[in-house]
Amino acid sequence: MRIALDPYMLRRVPLLSLPRVVADLGYHHIELSPRDDFMPFFLHPRASSADVAAFRRELAAAEVTVASVLPLYKWSGPDEDERRAAVRYWKRAVEITVDLGVDVMNSEFNGRPEAPAASEAQFWRSLEELLPIFEREGVRLVLEPHPDDFVEDGIAAVNLVKGINSPLVTFLYCAPHTFHQGGDLAAVIRHAGPLLTHVHIADSFDHRGSSGLRYIVNPPGSPVRVHQHLDIGQGEVEWDLFFRTLTETGFDGIATVCVFAWEERAEESCRYNLTQVDQYLSKYT
Repeated sequence: MRIALDPYMLRRVPLLSLPRVVADLGYHHIELSPRDDFMPFFLHPRASSADVAAFRRELAAAEVTVASVLPLYKWSGPDEDERRAAVRYWKRAVEITVDLGVDVMNSEFNGRPEAPAASEAQFWRSLEELLPIFEREGVRLVLEPHPDDFVEDGIAAVNLVKGINSPLVTFLYCAPHTFHQGGDLAAVIRHAGPLLTHVHIADSFDHRGSSGLRYIVNPPGSPVRVHQHLDIGQGEVEWDLFFRTLTETGFDGIATVCVFAWEERAEESCRYNLTQVDQYLSKYT
């Protein structure tokens, strides 16, 4: 299992300094999430070939690897112009990933939950163009359901990944999204089986708790999705069950610490969560 860090809380660290900072925090792998100077959210990548080459040199010097590249694009959205733009952005993101020497990309389904059929149709339209590129380049695409995507339930998302029917498309289980995926993390992990190649690690509260009043949103009935990416132990994810189930199913993929809640103490948070992951792995493996 490769333990990676999503360095989003460290995104203001200059790109070429990031590998050394990550190494100093105790991590050997990065999940490269969006940052404005490399791959922004929902926009065309900014990285040049020179940027990629320089970043590779710093990664090698710090003895840190990029385990996965995480782009986020509106490739399943109902707006056709946005979808076509997203496909263009994806193509450049794949080029950058290959140039980095990385063979894994992970992302979200995107789309709109109030228009699931139309969003799924857009998703397939994009995938028909992009999947041959992933297959040609030998890049694995790992997909997760996200709150406010056209598919949010964990079991349904696994079934959709199965339907893609490609050995290079697999499933990511995101622990802080547990309560938007149906709440039964063990069931989703077991249902995914060998399709599960990537997990995200952060804690969250169960927004369904207290008769739906754990969080009060006004006006009533607002279609918001509330979740957190907290330090392990600060929320209600069942961590013993999570790590025990991963062990029972033989998981041996990428496990990314993706806590976003504590930018004011980012380095402390990163170190703490790595210690927690190591302790759970020692307990169950």
